[in-house]
Amino acid sequence: MENLGTSPPPPKERWLLIQNTSRRSVQLYSSLFAQNKSSTLSQGSFNVNISAFHVYKLLTRFQQLTSLSLSGCTELPDSGLSQLQFFGSNLQSLNLDCCFEISDTGFSLVASGCSNLKSVSFYRCNITDIGLTAIAKSCLSLQAVNLSYCMNISDCGIRSLSQECRQLRCIIMSHCRLVTGCGFNGCSETLIHVEADSCKLEPDGISGLVSGGGLEYLNLSDLSWCIHGDGLARIGQGSAVNLRVLNLRMCRNATNEAIMMISKGCPVLQEWSLAFCHDISITGWVAIGWNCNNLEILHVNRCRNFCDRGLQSLRDGCKRLSKLHMNHCARVTNLAIESFKCRRGNVDISREEVSIFPRLNLSDGDG
Repeated sequence: MENLGTSPPPPKERWLLIQNTSRRSVQLYSSLFAQNKSSTLSQGSFNVNISAFHVYKLLTRFQQLTSLSLSGCTELPDSGLSQLQFFGSNLQSLNLDCCFEISDTGFSLVASGCSNLKSVSFYRCNITDIGLTAIAKSCLSLQAVNLSYCMNISDCGIRSLSQECRQLRCIIMSHCRLVTGCGFNGCSETLIHVEADSCKLEPDGISGLVSGGGLEYLNLSDLSWCIHGDGLARIGQGSAVNLRVLNLRMCRNATNEAIMMISKGCPVLQEWSLAFCHDISITGWVAIGWNCNNLEILHVNRCRNFCDRGLQSLRDGCKRLSKLHMNHCARVTNLAIESFKCRRGNVDISREEVSIFPRLNLSDGDG
């Protein structure tokens, strides 16, 4: 007797159905950015010039994605994000790095369809305060945001982000030269990680950055050409008591007064980079030795005024110091170094010039 019921799909079609409904993460590469020419969709990447049609096919096929990366799709237009309005509700992580053709229209599409986003990366994108505000008002669960080299973002967009997204934990805004930092005033205590190197921060802006009270990692490197007044001293005025890692590399205008304030106001500081900070003299080094009782790693590479007495202050203080990055400090003699080693043999004096690596990274979600 003929079976009139619905027959199960062939094995191949069953496998495709399972794959379509179970896949959670996809990473697309344009041919310009492709890292592996043998990559296939099953490995999470294409080796083609990504168009709006490719993204449409992908989002209609994989409707349960929680993580999507379109990094390097330099010619993808706004229309390529239109399907996110219908299939973006599960997305928690979105990477649009170097998507140069995406405008605020495209970012508004992200805002309207991806309300559950927790992590976004817009490195070198053309997003403005309008697009960022739209995302901030819709994606209230955002925890990590990368805006590096987003040259059109100002304090207005940052203010929307910090006020609307009260779960925000990490923001990277390196080289956002319209940002003074004032948009962070009253930010959430959940904010623990800020990278603002090469921004035009003002003293009040630095106060805003630490105003939430929860900050643990702060990168303010290379501010020598813009910071003025008592800006860096604001870090030590009472709101950064949880700060553990501070990068002031190439902040050549860092004064002894600022160093004294920070050393007293950041009691749990564990790693501090003062490389290329030429204005710090013996007063600053004594303050570090006396006050930084939890400091484990200190960078003093190429500090012109770091001298024997400064090294002696670190030797007699900083009881938890385990590594000192010291290179090209012309005023430090071999005799002072040997004296330091005799008293503090457990401290590794490294000639390497290394960067402080972030302790918190943006995640693209599940593989």
